[in-house]
Amino acid sequence: MKNIITAFLFISTLTLSAQNTPPPEVDLRIYDIVDAVSAERLENDIRKLAGFGTRNTFSDTVSNTRGIGAARRWIKSEFDKISKDCKNCLEVFYQKDFVTKEGNNRVPKDAYVVNVVAIQKGTEYPNSFIIMSGDIDSRASDTMDFTTDAPGANDNASGMAGTMEAARVLSKYKFKHSIIYVGLSGEEQGLFGGSGLAKYAKDKGWNIIAVLNNDMIGNIEGVDGVVDNRTFRIFSEPVPPTETERERAMRRYYGGEVDGISRQLARYVHKQTQTYMPEMNPMMIYRLDRFGRGGHHKPFNDLGFAGIRIMEAHENYNRQHQDIRTENGIEYGDVIEGVNFDYAKKLTAVNAIAMAGLAWAPPAPKNVGIGGVVEPSAKLAWETQESDDIIGYKIYWRLTTSPTWDNSRFVGKVDKYTLEGIVVDNYYFGVAAVSKSGNESVVAFPERVIRD
Repeated sequence: MKNIITAFLFISTLTLSAQNTPPPEVDLRIYDIVDAVSAERLENDIRKLAGFGTRNTFSDTVSNTRGIGAARRWIKSEFDKISKDCKNCLEVFYQKDFVTKEGNNRVPKDAYVVNVVAIQKGTEYPNSFIIMSGDIDSRASDTMDFTTDAPGANDNASGMAGTMEAARVLSKYKFKHSIIYVGLSGEEQGLFGGSGLAKYAKDKGWNIIAVLNNDMIGNIEGVDGVVDNRTFRIFSEPVPPTETERERAMRRYYGGEVDGISRQLARYVHKQTQTYMPEMNPMMIYRLDRFGRGGHHKPFNDLGFAGIRIMEAHENYNRQHQDIRTENGIEYGDVIEGVNFDYAKKLTAVNAIAMAGLAWAPPAPKNVGIGGVVEPSAKLAWETQESDDIIGYKIYWRLTTSPTWDNSRFVGKVDKYTLEGIVVDNYYFGVAAVSKSGNESVVAFPERVIRD
């Protein structure tokens, strides 16, 4: 009998130990993804897109060599080729909406705004989507001018080419979550393409967990003369505009003013970059977008989805929204000479590794709660998920003044945990789900208070 009890205790100890075995610190496949991104392919695609003359949303749709019609047909044909190479792993289609000039001061004529969508379905969570977007359209100095040459090499052939290149690389893998690669139109006229796709997603009941909007990822020389090929910006809004009055009221007592779902997504990209591409310098910008401006992630944010903008750190305004010309010795125009293809490669890889990590990770924990008032401890609880791939959960915490999750503890496959000796007043906390491969979900910030 003693031997039986000893054996039982030994097996129980092994089981407990297995449940708390920490996951791998890195997923080696992600290094392969970084290496697979090609600056040469990006250059070819950017040159091709710039070669359509103008891609103004209201430009020629009939020609096969000029205008937005030719550009979007070429983009779709490239997505179709990628799908063929991966044995039809992509569902490629046009998504469109009709816009009229009535009431729209940036719309010169009635027309369809057409997006090109390529969906790579997930194996375990097919209705859970991660989106990478680039803009198809370009513009001259006058956004109403749809005939003048506007090559849009950096704004935004770079982001569109990056999206296509990410599709080429990631289509070689299978993921648990679905990934969408999309070319959006109508950005320069008022974010029409993003608004149309966001509404389409809402109507379809898509569970969008991340939108990575790439708008200008190829310029390294700022108008101020600064040259930087390592730094990039991640723009994110603090909390969703769809939050309730109750959520706003709770923040007065429990915090979370900078911990909305888009901000957590920004932190995820920041951490993934520092882990797998430490040579890069990601800057988290605590704004929806550049000062007083907007991008194609905003329409998704407006509907309550997590979305961020990834872009170069140093803009050159002489190369944005400018007719091609030379004035007072200064060259204007968004031409191919202003694009650094190696830098575009780096930012494309940033997107690819963020999407791969999320797509291989479990969904973020739900119903996360926190307690520990007037105690020298912090109590957390959350709903566990049924999945053989989940190795456990990781608790993160940081000082309330820190922009990043600086401390963490893997706690195994449990649904609650108490951090002893950590005063809840002084920190913010969150929980992430972790897969056996070591990939983590976005950190889930507590949404309720544990009062027992």
